Amino acid sequence: MIVMRLCRPADVDALVELAHKAGPGMTTLKPDHDVLAARLERVQRTLDGSAPLAEQGYLFVLEDSASGKVVGVCGLEVAVGLDQPFYTYRMDTFVHASRELGLWTKMDKLHMSHGLTGYSELCTLFLDPDYRVNGNGALLSKARFMFLAQFPERFAEHICAEMRGHFDENGESPFWKALGAHFYRIDFHEADQLVALGKKSFLAELMPRYPVYIDFLPPEAQECIGKVHKDTEPARRLLEAEGLRMEHHVDIFEGGPVLEARIDSLRVMRDSRLCRVEIVSDAVAGGDQRYLVANGELADFRVILASANPVDKVIALSAEQAQALHVKSGDTVRAMTLYPVK
Repeated sequence: MIVMRLCRPADVDALVELAHKAGPGMTTLKPDHDVLAARLERVQRTLDGSAPLAEQGYLFVLEDSASGKVVGVCGLEVAVGLDQPFYTYRMDTFVHASRELGLWTKMDKLHMSHGLTGYSELCTLFLDPDYRVNGNGALLSKARFMFLAQFPERFAEHICAEMRGHFDENGESPFWKALGAHFYRIDFHEADQLVALGKKSFLAELMPRYPVYIDFLPPEAQECIGKVHKDTEPARRLLEAEGLRMEHHVDIFEGGPVLEARIDSLRVMRDSRLCRVEIVSDAVAGGDQRYLVANGELADFRVILASANPVDKVIALSAEQAQALHVKSGDTVRAMTLYPVK
């Protein structure tokens, strides 16, 4: 069975292995043992209440319970930009007009922004390519919403998600080549690595001082604005189905979209329900809908996918499913359909 659970310090080697598979552009998932170990330690301090707000964050892994193999990872940051700046490009429309000539133009500009400071963030989503089947990607991405619904007091009013931007067939970012490379004068991957290590002062020191007219960029760079990496397209669709949308912000390196939403407007806040567990035989368990089912624990938070049919706030689970969730008959779980019901 595939289970999403909170990470543990012992997961560090498995995360390094996953990071090697992720490739460029995953700023928060680099194959650096020390960096990942420090992040896992930060999660533990978040759970025990010793981490200040600026450092609080959670990391979850997707585990194949049959083999114990970690096959995916995803994260939640509580409040971005409080310690290290959280830069985006904000895209705004400007109108230039001449009454004398009777002419006007409407042009979009990009300018550096701290507008998402304090937002909670969905981050670090990666699934082993061998496991991108049977709804595992949806489980990995959407299980975080169950955590938000279970513990909303631990997060901000708004949430955002930086999506990995577009790379060409040569593995390069046209947006970076047309814009960032001129200001930072270092290789994209070197800049990406510096950000991953928390060394962000160079961004403030070298960033564009004035807005950038999008029309001045080459066509291939313009096409990157708001466009995701081909491997990230499913993740974007999943987040949009849960209520996030691109508003005005894009990533400063690749031009990928930054999706946003109020947490209280997410589908999980409207559609999830609390149910009492009834453990039944495998022959009786099941239903015509696939549900995300989460236990109510903080330090041992777990989510599985289960075919179910909750009735009168009771959900029937098999013994194997209950064991995967670490629950027993009579316990309360949170359940929500995997996909919106039309």
